[in-house]
Amino acid sequence: MPHALTKDNCRLYFEEAGTGTPIIFLHEFAADYTNWEPQMRYFSRGHRCITYSARGYTPSDVPDGEVYGYTHFYTDALAVLDHLKIDRAHFVGLSMGAYSSLQIGLNAPQRALSMTLAGVGSGSEIENLDAWRQQCRANAEQFEMLGSAEVAKVTREAPSRIPFLVKDPRGHADFYAALARHDAKGSARTMRGFQAGRPSIFTMTDAIRAATTPALIICGDEDDPCVGASLFLKKHLPAAGLAMFPKSGHVLNLEEPALFNEMVERFVTLVEAGRWPVRDPRSLAAH
Repeated sequence: MPHALTKDNCRLYFEEAGTGTPIIFLHEFAADYTNWEPQMRYFSRGHRCITYSARGYTPSDVPDGEVYGYTHFYTDALAVLDHLKIDRAHFVGLSMGAYSSLQIGLNAPQRALSMTLAGVGSGSEIENLDAWRQQCRANAEQFEMLGSAEVAKVTREAPSRIPFLVKDPRGHADFYAALARHDAKGSARTMRGFQAGRPSIFTMTDAIRAATTPALIICGDEDDPCVGASLFLKKHLPAAGLAMFPKSGHVLNLEEPALFNEMVERFVTLVEAGRWPVRDPRSLAAH
């Protein structure tokens, strides 16, 4: 099985398909590398596509200790590219993966041709930040005490997950059957380290305004925890476009795969043609 090795010797399982300009897919908390299959099949027709499981998600390693911070996750994505000897790639992330893609745009922009930020920013509201972190720590305890199968039963009924169930009951069932098989220790550690520990997007205004990497923000209009953060990023990222999917929730790449692929393909095509401009800084300063 192919694995990339991180700086702290964590092995990350990856798969790749196709040839051309690279696209790397970063999954959300409730997913793993397999949840990008519709995109791997579609985009590998014209690009070199890479998907991988984050640390804590088998068949990647589930290391012990406090090695699940947000810096581990975004540098892990770079470690996969380093292993494959890829200098730059398009980053396509959902939720947790979108946050990591944004961090690469802020901290290692030379590695990113573009960043697609889908379902980004849950838990970022400053007024609810303490409550969010407490809930994440409580969720971590649930994974440890009850196991992934029981936690999956609750997660699948979250309001932002219901549109997926309504549109595609079979896909929804498959998704949460996979979540039920996740390594409970890895999920608990990710909840405590990444989900509860990451800085709020709303505290990064200056860094975000300085980031000129082309960005596509995608949000479901029924994904309430992400709407505010998506609008905030559109307002402050100099080279950002925003796509709002109607009557859609959080798992956008599976809930609306055709629309998701169309939006990302259009974005990547315009970026590669040099036709995704950076806004005049004066228009940002006016906000």
